[in-house]
Amino acid sequence: MTLGSGQGSAIVTGGAGFIGSHMVDLLLSEGMQVRVIDNFVGGHRSNLAHHQDDPKLEVLEADIRDVEAIRPAFDGARYVFHFAGIGDIVPSMERPIDYMATNVQGTVHVLEAARAGGVEKFVYAASSSCYGLADTPTPETHPLRPQYPYALSKYQGEEAVMHWQQVYGLPANSVRIFNAYGTRVRTTGAYGAVFGVFLRQKLAGKPFTVVGDGTQRRDFIYASDLAKAFLAAARTDKSGEIYNAGCGNPQSINRLVELLEGEVVYVPKRPGEPDATWADITKIQTELGWAPEIPFEEGVRRMLQDIERWKDAPLWDPESIADATRTWFTYLGESSKT
Repeated sequence: MTLGSGQGSAIVTGGAGFIGSHMVDLLLSEGMQVRVIDNFVGGHRSNLAHHQDDPKLEVLEADIRDVEAIRPAFDGARYVFHFAGIGDIVPSMERPIDYMATNVQGTVHVLEAARAGGVEKFVYAASSSCYGLADTPTPETHPLRPQYPYALSKYQGEEAVMHWQQVYGLPANSVRIFNAYGTRVRTTGAYGAVFGVFLRQKLAGKPFTVVGDGTQRRDFIYASDLAKAFLAAARTDKSGEIYNAGCGNPQSINRLVELLEGEVVYVPKRPGEPDATWADITKIQTELGWAPEIPFEEGVRRMLQDIERWKDAPLWDPESIADATRTWFTYLGESSKT
C-alpha cells in the first residue's frame, strides 16, 4: 500500500473527524493525494461524503494503536497530520487509562510509522488546554499546567513528537489549537463543546445553558483556518517548533448567544475553567505567515446554515448537565483552588 512517489501526498489520522475532515478538504483542493486513517469511533463517514468520488482520496479504517494495520499506509507519504485521539474533559477523568493509551501511546505508534515511512514532515494537533489557567494573551513559552487527564495526554503526546524530532531526526512541528469551531464540529454523547450544545438547543427551541454569567471569553478559531495553519507548519523548513493557533481575538459566550438568538438559562461555573482563553499568535504569524481569515460572525453564520447536522445530538438542560459534570466538580473543585 503506497501513496506513490511521495510528491504531494499526505496522511491525515482522524481525517473523518471535525478538524481532520477540514484538513482533507484543504489538501484535496491543493491537488494532493490523501490517505485518511480513522477508526470511525469519533469520526463520521458523512464528513468525507462530498469526496467519495475523488480518486485522490483513500480511506483506511484502522485504530492508530494497531501498528501492523497502519504501518504500510505511511510508505510514500510526504506529510503526516496527526489529529486522531479522544477528547472531552469529564470522560478523561473517568477513563484516564483510555486517554493515555490513545493520545500518548497512539501518538507514539503513529510517530514510529511515520519514521519508518520516511515522511518529510509530521505535524501534531496539540491542545491549548496544556496551559491550564493561563495568563492572557498566552504565548507558547507560558508555563504548562494541565488541569485534567485529557490536557495531560495531549501535552504528553506533544512531548513524544518533540522527542522523536530530537532523538530520531523526524522532522516535526506541533500546533496548539485553541477553541476550534465550524461546520462538522464534534458532537458526542458527552457534555462538552459549547457549539454542539447550543445548536441542538436552538433546533429544539430550548434555552441556551450558559455557564456562569456568560462573560467568559474563548479564542474561537474556525476549522478551515486551522487547516491552513497545519499546512503552513508542514511546508515550512522549520522543525521542532510549537505554534499557537487561535484568532487572538476572544469572544464572550454572551456574544455567541446574541448571534444565535434565543432564551438563556444559567448553570454553575465550573472549577478549573479559565475566564478567558487568548492565543498570542505572534510566532505563527511571523514565522509561517499565517493569519486567521474567518471572522467570528461569519463562522457562526456558516454553522447556522448547517444546523440540521445537530438534530440527533444530545439535548442538554440544567439537570442533565449537573448530572454529567458531577465528576468535574468532584475532582477539580479542590485542585483548582491550589
